[in-house]
Amino acid sequence: MTAQVAAEGQRLFIGGAWVEPDGGHYEVVDPATEQTVGRAPEASRDQVRAACAAAREAFGPWSRTTPEERAAILARAAGIIGGNLESYADLARAETGATTATARRMQVGVAAARFRRYARVEPAEWAIPPQINEAGPMGRAAVMGALAVRQPVGVVTCITSYNNPWANPAGKVAPALAMGNTVVVKPAPQDPLSVYRMAEALEAAGVPRGVVNVVSGRSVEVGEQAVSSPDVDMVSFTGSTAVGQRIAEVCGRGMKRQLMELGGKGAALVFDDADVGSAVAGIGTTFSFYSGQICTAPTRVLAQRGVYDRLVEQLAGYARRLKVGAPSEPETVVGPVISAAHRDRVESYVELGRKDGAVVVTGGERPPLDRGFYVSPTLLADCTNDMRVAREEIFGPVVSVLPFEEEEEAVELANDTDYGLIDYVWSGDVARAFRVARRLRAGGVGVNTVGRNMEAPFGGFKRSGVGRDVGSYALHAYSEVQAIVWPG
Repeated sequence: MTAQVAAEGQRLFIGGAWVEPDGGHYEVVDPATEQTVGRAPEASRDQVRAACAAAREAFGPWSRTTPEERAAILARAAGIIGGNLESYADLARAETGATTATARRMQVGVAAARFRRYARVEPAEWAIPPQINEAGPMGRAAVMGALAVRQPVGVVTCITSYNNPWANPAGKVAPALAMGNTVVVKPAPQDPLSVYRMAEALEAAGVPRGVVNVVSGRSVEVGEQAVSSPDVDMVSFTGSTAVGQRIAEVCGRGMKRQLMELGGKGAALVFDDADVGSAVAGIGTTFSFYSGQICTAPTRVLAQRGVYDRLVEQLAGYARRLKVGAPSEPETVVGPVISAAHRDRVESYVELGRKDGAVVVTGGERPPLDRGFYVSPTLLADCTNDMRVAREEIFGPVVSVLPFEEEEEAVELANDTDYGLIDYVWSGDVARAFRVARRLRAGGVGVNTVGRNMEAPFGGFKRSGVGRDVGSYALHAYSEVQAIVWPG
């Protein structure tokens, strides 16, 4: 037990102090065992206001530190997180139900890597070549010097998702701090304890008081206050489109900057000439990776007729071979979903698909486990694009397969959706794959892969989000450009 965790539960982190919550505590439940992991704090409206005010007070001094000073702190935080990988991963596994390997590599490991990435000092400003004004204010041409300077936005509220309580907050906090902003982090209510461990690491790394604040709670008021506070200049949110729309409304009233990564319903286009084994392996990650609780998953498969039957057969075989069970067991590939309520939601979509005429090729039943919120990897075939299972984000280990005849039809089907986060194309014809990729209305397209380049811009079209982050794009997202002009 650390100093920040009292016997009765976790404390809030406000203004550099660990504070008892006004609203008491609530239980955080392990989705695999249904046992209590710990007790999370419920912040009051006044405590959220205090966190935002602390971030505002700290902003001036922090924004005036040098990039090198900020980088040194981020590097130390990365080292602390990496040095505690095992214990942090154990907590992440207990809070989220992620497998041990996923918790280590993709949650805590990625978080440490993101702090290291933004510890590399990036240029905060650059000169613009002198411009000639053909009609200056005195009626004659003038040479003007200009400098574009990246300034921090100010106080950033970071609202994070439950599927990755390490990598997701790190992807917001690290670039925001690197650019000189201060932050108020509102973690998902299902698994906030990991985010407090991140705050502990940042405190130990030397982050000044008030630069990082963490307030949690199940009440909607916690998030509402963290967004609406007049001390907040920007909101960075990862979560559902519905919640994102509400945040956008509140931000609009205050003209606050927004960075939103919302829902996804990724289309995977598989052409007749594709490497079916590669496509199956990529699409199969939907069943296994975070138990399908990932917005970038290729959940909507569009298969050309010539390969349709073979793809369905191999995907079904892939799903049946996956080991569903306790995340702590080395052979487990598919763990539980986050809660009983979410399990019921996923199962209701499977039943809805069945009623609408989809064929449940495999899955569709609850695994025979004594406890835990498990969903069997499920494959729905013979779907049509008007079915809800093909249009709505299920956020579970469920894949829907639709047939198509020709390239034009595939593109039309793929784009006929409210979402546009990441799509995928599998084809042996590279020219066609890139031609199709350019026509897809999505923020990212994977060609013969589901891999990610962690320097490439990440974000969505349509209702999948606003703005871009990752790599240098995150530094841009958490800054404003200021132009300074002078006579040449």
